[in-house]
Amino acid sequence: MATLKEISAELGLSVATVSRALNGFPEVNVKTRTKVQETAARLGYKPNRVAQRLVTGRSGMVGMIVKIKPDMSADQTFFEILTGLTAALSAHDVDLVLAVDQGGDPVKPYEKMLERDILDGFILNASAPNDPRVDFLLRMGIPFVLHGQDRVDPQYPFYDIDNRAVSADGVNMLEALGHRAIALINGGLHHAFAVERLAGFEEAMTSRGLDVVVENGAVLETHGYMAALNMLNGAAPPTAFMCASTVVADGVIRAIRDRGLRVPEDVSVMAHDDALPLTRAINFDPALTVTRAPLRDACGPLADILTDHLQGKPLKECQVLVKAELIVRGSTGPAPKEKSC
Repeated sequence: MATLKEISAELGLSVATVSRALNGFPEVNVKTRTKVQETAARLGYKPNRVAQRLVTGRSGMVGMIVKIKPDMSADQTFFEILTGLTAALSAHDVDLVLAVDQGGDPVKPYEKMLERDILDGFILNASAPNDPRVDFLLRMGIPFVLHGQDRVDPQYPFYDIDNRAVSADGVNMLEALGHRAIALINGGLHHAFAVERLAGFEEAMTSRGLDVVVENGAVLETHGYMAALNMLNGAAPPTAFMCASTVVADGVIRAIRDRGLRVPEDVSVMAHDDALPLTRAINFDPALTVTRAPLRDACGPLADILTDHLQGKPLKECQVLVKAELIVRGSTGPAPKEKSC
């Protein structure tokens, strides 16, 4: 295993310069830093974490606190996201420290982890509107990246999809097919993404003079089923449903068929797709039209953004908003023609 002295001798640089380059100090220019890092990798250099913390003030560890139900199997993406984040952070030579929160105070677990004084920052998931975790970490001056956004004009690093555009794109596509009675079966409004999708849906529908029909609730198959059944039994049943997830869409399609209707001939269905392994949109019959943004695709950007933030990159370079991909499949079609009396 190579030492700092061996790298400095190889490159003709001082040990101090090599150390600063490997620890990301901004006073070392990019060309030199790249050359040092490539040489260190070629020679098999591994940093001493204790010494590294003395030099940089950083431990090379970031935390993530996951709030889960006792039945972890209810979350189809938990282990996939965990392994994805671990691998993405490892590429930056950073370790992920995981803790589980099953309590009622969202801030308490962060206070406990900070008492140990071992973390450089946090990755926050499942953002809530005006998230108290964000307020706490900002107040304490602790670096973090949020998967999502919890407020307008956020002053912190984040990675998010444009959830307003998710709804707007769905309304645009369905209206182009002739649908005017479009319903949104949304997630619960304690989730920031659901608040944004509701706002995007309301704006897209009202701008076209269309009635806003929404049911907010848990992202569950049963929620989709009951909400769709109630709407289909109403006086002005929807001809198209937009669903918070493929899980919700599964319930909606079951409700449509229980009413003796067909997809998409009588009712069109589309959903947002986070690429859940047990409810893949392509496996629906017919295959499900979606706005697609797999949760696993966030792992790399979240790791990159947090490490960039820790190295002092400007805030605007640590804020990433991406657009979900619209994939049209067989579950959506032209609005049914009105039957003449």
